[in-house]
Amino acid sequence: MKRTITIWSIVVLVVIVAFSVFLGSRQPVAPATSAPSPLLGKAAPAVRGEKLGGGRLSLQSDRGHIVVLNFWASWCGYCRTEAPNLSTFAWHQRHNDVDVVGVVFNDSVSAAMSFSRHFGSLYPSIIDPNGEIANEYGVFSSPTTFVINASGRIAATLLGPVIVGQLDEVIQRIRN
Repeated sequence: MKRTITIWSIVVLVVIVAFSVFLGSRQPVAPATSAPSPLLGKAAPAVRGEKLGGGRLSLQSDRGHIVVLNFWASWCGYCRTEAPNLSTFAWHQRHNDVDVVGVVFNDSVSAAMSFSRHFGSLYPSIIDPNGEIANEYGVFSSPTTFVINASGRIAATLLGPVIVGQLDEVIQRIRN
């Protein structure tokens, strides 16, 4: 009996140590990287369409605000990583003339709705069923984020999962 307890104690200890080493050696997901784009400094292509959940949306109504335009998909692992960050950012910026708008990229409406409900999205998303908006912006993978200044010009392009601090820095740079 005493031998069985000793063996199980050793097994549990080995599992705990192995799990600790695993967690300690994992690399955090790197934030999005700024990317060159032929659209930088140019007028942002029109974005309008049906909103996920109903209704219509056009970025034309956001003129005068900074817009964070994020292309995402439910099947995208990095999109799952950034979803809470985008919602937090949208919540913090809701009274600062900064709007977050998602574009459903290469995904089904039902999967996108499920994703949006699961992550409690605090910003609207436009459905892009034929990829026309993505093509206008030259998006080939998700997540891809464009920051559009208050005059409607593309001020930044970010590839990969964005984080709140990174978006705050981009917004601050645009405002200065």
